[in-house]
Amino acid sequence: MDTSIAIIGFGRMARAIISPLLERGDFLPEQVFGVVGNASSISEALNELREGVRVVSSNDDIAGMAWNSPLQVLAVKPQQLKKVRESASRFEHINQATKPLMISILAGITLETLQESFPGHICVRAVPNTPSLVREGLTGLTWGNGITSQQKDKVKRIFEPISEIFELPEHQLDSFLALTSSGPAYIALMVEAMADGAVAAGLPRHLSNQLVHKTFSGTASLLREKGLHPAELKDMVASPAGTTISALRHLELAGLRSALIEAVVLAAEKSRQLAEKMTS
Repeated sequence: MDTSIAIIGFGRMARAIISPLLERGDFLPEQVFGVVGNASSISEALNELREGVRVVSSNDDIAGMAWNSPLQVLAVKPQQLKKVRESASRFEHINQATKPLMISILAGITLETLQESFPGHICVRAVPNTPSLVREGLTGLTWGNGITSQQKDKVKRIFEPISEIFELPEHQLDSFLALTSSGPAYIALMVEAMADGAVAAGLPRHLSNQLVHKTFSGTASLLREKGLHPAELKDMVASPAGTTISALRHLELAGLRSALIEAVVLAAEKSRQLAEKMTS
């Protein structure tokens, strides 16, 4: 890439996005310009980045330089959108040969709202999940009006180092978020509960934690690499009148399956409600 990039909001996800791009040389440190909410956050942002990256407070006189960049990543909290929009409105882009490309990772902020807030931009919605912090993530992308195939490729190259990418119509992003963004919390809850069960059954805590982590990661690898349906794997493990089928029977009676289904549906519905609230 031969262009500069501005990061508006330099939290953990923003740092996870830019770090591998710097490592592989897609951007030089001096091509990265970041803006954070207050000066106290600058040192935290710079600690994880290469020397030469410039990060300033939104109150700094030169913070407006971010809006001169041809490529911008909007990574603030959704409730900060109004303040960011007011800041951006002071800078005109009408004299640029091409409109700046804005990638928003703000949950619940629709393309329509983004385009109304930043009319001089080409907008993209991106939904990366937290495993992107260890470069094992998933990212959903929805394209705004007027975007070119070259710009799409540019956006995909930004998220490729940290995640697998899925191009989706915007109406599917809520379901994508409910599964991939909220999903790590469901899994973390199950990991914690299973480890507690092992402790209750007699294993030491440190060993229970180690074993449950490996059980989850190994099972996911087995399902993916062998192309197994989950029911196939379940039947491989559950022998007649054995320990596993007894445990599965208890989980079915407790409603685990339906609880997980409803959790994903409820999260998707909540995401839609938040989007409606933000646009009303």
